[in-house]
Amino acid sequence: MKSYFITGTDTDVGKTWIIAGLARAFRNMGVNIGIMKPFAAGTLQKTGFKSKDVEILSRAAKVNDPENLVNPQFFPIPASPYTAMKNSEVHVKVNVDLILQNFKKLSSIHDFMLVEGMGGIMTPILKNYYVTNLINDLNLETIIVTRTRIGTLNHTIMTCKMAKKYSIHVRGIIINQIDLDGYDVNVLKDDIEDVTGFSVLGTVPFFKTLDIDQIANIFQTKFNLKILN
Repeated sequence: MKSYFITGTDTDVGKTWIIAGLARAFRNMGVNIGIMKPFAAGTLQKTGFKSKDVEILSRAAKVNDPENLVNPQFFPIPASPYTAMKNSEVHVKVNVDLILQNFKKLSSIHDFMLVEGMGGIMTPILKNYYVTNLINDLNLETIIVTRTRIGTLNHTIMTCKMAKKYSIHVRGIIINQIDLDGYDVNVLKDDIEDVTGFSVLGTVPFFKTLDIDQIANIFQTKFNLKILN
């Protein structure tokens, strides 16, 4: 099976929960799925995983891989790796080689990997090294997560154009309906496919309460997961 890098049109589009649901769906199908979040940032949890997102992903995929393998680098401030590294209080230097080594190790353990990006596709990791560069260095196809809020068409088009510029193969786009207002999903799907030339793999509906099993059920019943093999 192929492995995929999941990126978003922006931050807070719901990448983590989309990946969590997708990972659980594949696990339910008997796939030896692995997850990775190379860079995580935000508030340090008092117990367990440093990153809440990494905890969600690990539990969803039902893996026991070491935290420092799944999430090699954590920054205790909500910022890009580039910005965090410049902060004198963080004391963490970005190490891309470590990311690549850990991905190789995880790929030897699992048959299929889902890797979560940080923010959007042009989030800076180093001064002249972006998420796009990391995707290419990992040699992965990407799946883009977008939302339905007004303005998302602009963000989606820009993300797709940058993917093309960096010769990244886009496997498809997932619409995450986390906004109660905004575009009609069917209209948005048609517009995205018409303008970008990329397929919308499906839509995850709005949930009042986030539940991994509910999201996984959407992927298992409403998506054609076989096309990701």
